[in-house]
Order: sequence, then structure tokens, then C-alpha cells
Amino acid sequence: MSEIRSPWEPDPDPAPEQQPAVPAPREPGTANVEPLHLPPLLPRRQNPWLVVEVDGTAASHQGLVWALREAARREATVVAVSVLDDPAGDPLDGSSRVLLRAQLAAHDRLEAHVLRAIAETGVRGRIRTSVLDRTVFEALTAATRGADLVVVGPRGKSVLRQAVPRPPARRLARGA
Repeated sequence: MSEIRSPWEPDPDPAPEQQPAVPAPREPGTANVEPLHLPPLLPRRQNPWLVVEVDGTAASHQGLVWALREAARREATVVAVSVLDDPAGDPLDGSSRVLLRAQLAAHDRLEAHVLRAIAETGVRGRIRTSVLDRTVFEALTAATRGADLVVVGPRGKSVLRQAVPRPPARRLARGA
């Protein structure tokens, strides 16, 4: 039979203290070699991102449908964006609840448009949604028109520049 003990009583036969593991002896003249931990390798070219502004018009819906089909073809990710205009006046005036309420309402409308486009195309799992301020969206779209976009983060800086157009390739006749 087992006897009932109080939780405050010490164990009658405590386990012997664990001795720290002693490293295996090394041969003289050899260095202590530890495994090298490398960061994961990224593919040379990452999958593309398609940014689509959704404002509720028929044209933006068609753009979203096209982007979903293109994302399925190119293994890309679609970012459906709803853009909020900056409130007039001083940003410190007024209530932040109004801004939060406007963001949530815009996000709900955006999700509804995305669900409609998913139902039309059947493409799932390749879309993200975001509500952006007008200034952030203007910075992104300016990069598409030739402006440099510098993204500064905790891991460093990256510059996005528009590619320099190449002159058309000349085709040589066969046997020339």
C-alpha cells in the first residue's frame, strides 16, 4: 500500500543530484567546432505581389478579378487595398474613434468586394486586404511612375527603382 504524505514533507529517498555533463576529451591541437547556423536561403526571385486599389467601381472590380487570375497563373499574392483620405485639419484634433470606425467600415467594404471577386474567379488563398492612408498609397504609386521608393526597416534599406527600358532587340536573318 502507498502511504499518504503531506505535500510539505520531503521525499524519503530523494534522487541524487545531477552532475553537469562533462564534455568528451579532445585530442590535443584540435579546435572546438560548433555547427554553423545559416539563415534560410531565399529564392533568387521572390513571388510577385499585385497591388490593386479597390474603390467600389466596376473598373476596380474588373482589375481585382484580373489580378486574382494573374496571381493564380504566376503564383503571386494579391494585395487588395482600400485607400482612406486624410481627415481635413490637424490630425491631433478630433477623435481617433472616428478614424478607427472609418477604417473598420472601409475594411468591411473591401472584404465584401474581395469575396465577390473570389466567387467569380474561384481563386482562393492568394489575396490579402489592407486599408491604407492616402499618403502611403501615393508613395507606392509614385514608384510606378519613376520615383525612387526607399524602404527602411530593422534589417536595412532597400531601394525600388523603375527599370531602365531596353532598346528593342535587333533580329538577324538566319544564316547571316
